Amino acid sequence: MNLLGLNLPRWLRRGNSIEVKTRGELDAMRQAGLVVARTLALVTEAAKPGVSTAELDALAEQTIRDAGAVPSFKGYHGFPASICASVNEQVVHGIPAESQRLAEGDLLSVDCGAILDGWHGDSAVTIAVGDVSDADRKLSAATESAMWAGIQAVVAGARLTDISHAVETEALRVSEADGVDYGMVAEYGGHGIGREMHMDPFLPNVGKPGKGPLLRPGVTLAVEPMLTGGSGDTVELEDGWTVITADGSRAAHWEHTVAVTDEGPWVLTAPEDAPRA
Repeated sequence: MNLLGLNLPRWLRRGNSIEVKTRGELDAMRQAGLVVARTLALVTEAAKPGVSTAELDALAEQTIRDAGAVPSFKGYHGFPASICASVNEQVVHGIPAESQRLAEGDLLSVDCGAILDGWHGDSAVTIAVGDVSDADRKLSAATESAMWAGIQAVVAGARLTDISHAVETEALRVSEADGVDYGMVAEYGGHGIGREMHMDPFLPNVGKPGKGPLLRPGVTLAVEPMLTGGSGDTVELEDGWTVITADGSRAAHWEHTVAVTDEGPWVLTAPEDAPRA
């Protein structure tokens, strides 16, 4: 997640390199990532009509703490919960509430982070609550597909915006295939991650390839596109957190924490039995 919105990346201001982790540090991040994966799996299973987003938040926090980890989000710049729960037109940073009960056909994006032994994992999924419309199902699938295209570009020797270009290209391809002009939320994007949840560099979801820092084994990034069923323009609500689509269209959000390795991308927040990307 990018709780800070669009800030000018340091790599656009000066030639910063990206922090590189050792194999042992990547293994530690994988353990944090597994906590996040298990938490999101349980939240996905529990996200049914009539359940409040506050109940999902309590489930997530308990699961994270039972694993000996700490929620990354709770208290982060004052954020009051352990997950971001964004429903329908909410894009990101939705605050869980007991009054917000899920209904049949809702589209729910859940962003979750955990800190284990000082290392962060960060991932997001979009969940269909009951039977959702075909348009919403396709929107979520398009966003997930764009994420995976970006993940495939997280390889040694690539440049940072090769990932951006892959995300954007796949989003455009799926838009054409679905016959829908999906909106890309360009002011939010991915980021470096490690002992802090948000580290340099900012990872845009649009852009020309071949720009930015070189990716080397040990680099870790959160890849997270957000698409809408209409315009990509957004508005932040008065709570100072919740971001919604300006036109009221629905939104989807998918994210994984990924490491560059000599063998290709390693999805650190994938479920335990998932194949490597």
